[in-house]
Amino acid sequence: MYSIIQLQKKLIPDLLPLLERRYQILLYIRLMQPIGRRNLAVSLNITERVLRGEVTFLKEQNLIHVQATGMTLTHEGETLLTQLEDSMKEVSGASLLERTIKEAFSLSEVIVVSGDSDLSPWVKKEMGRASVACLKKYLAPEENIVAVTGGTTLASVAEMMTPHVKNHKITFVPARGGLGENVKNQANTICAKMAERSSQDYRLLHVPDQLSDDTYRSMIEEPLIQDMLHLIRSSNIILHGIGEAMTMAKRRQTSESDLNKIKNGHAVGEAFGYYFDQNGKIVHKVKTIGIQLDDLNHNKYVIAVAGGSTKAKAIKAFLNQARNSILITDEGAAKELARDLIF
Repeated sequence: MYSIIQLQKKLIPDLLPLLERRYQILLYIRLMQPIGRRNLAVSLNITERVLRGEVTFLKEQNLIHVQATGMTLTHEGETLLTQLEDSMKEVSGASLLERTIKEAFSLSEVIVVSGDSDLSPWVKKEMGRASVACLKKYLAPEENIVAVTGGTTLASVAEMMTPHVKNHKITFVPARGGLGENVKNQANTICAKMAERSSQDYRLLHVPDQLSDDTYRSMIEEPLIQDMLHLIRSSNIILHGIGEAMTMAKRRQTSESDLNKIKNGHAVGEAFGYYFDQNGKIVHKVKTIGIQLDDLNHNKYVIAVAGGSTKAKAIKAFLNQARNSILITDEGAAKELARDLIF
């Protein structure tokens, strides 16, 4: 397929931009259906006149339904979109980015979706869809415990969750306590939503993410907390986000002394309460109840989901610590990650 695409670039160069535009239209309809033509034109930054012609063509090809409530994909459109994905990754260069990043950071797998979530919020939903597909691929045949963190990206994953056709049993658990942020972005809420949308089970962890030494020692002795921690650490899949260091420090309302420690250590990324510099060195750790960095090495599939060009440094910081994990990101972050790689 790659050689055919290369020939098309040489012989019919005008064909590929048209193919990419129609692919993007189908992709966005799948994520946002039902969607009206005006909203679609604004989201894809194309004129309504151009979109009107494309919609007519796609409807004539039986790839989309056009109704008063908005446009949706037909079964044939869903199938075509799935079949096009690998080819479009070659066209856009995403496949090369995946291979480059995988090799550079010794990762198990890298999945790069189209777009930049910093510029187009819908890209988070596409990362969410890719995350759900990846999660289902790594499910064990019988019982599974999936630990999930909080954040807006993981909330998008929850939105895209669907029931699994195979007879897998899944229990979703929060990987850590709550940050005291918007409740819809907390790990408890996200794992409950994932369970609801996939018709599976869940358990909750009712503790704050950040604790004083005395409170931590007291709570860790509680039998219910110990049972929940055992369940969380028994997870066979961990699905988590990656944060920018200073953003996460502010969300945690970090003390001035710890904030200076994070700044002076030149931390750029955060995950699981650990703050990393650009080389992956830990410069600060928050005392949290939940998944610890050492837990990632215990025969688990660790799936990191993060995107946006501005988050590339944070992603790189974590990847320098997390060999053999799986990364799901977007083109914006992937291009920044690959920019300075030297083999």
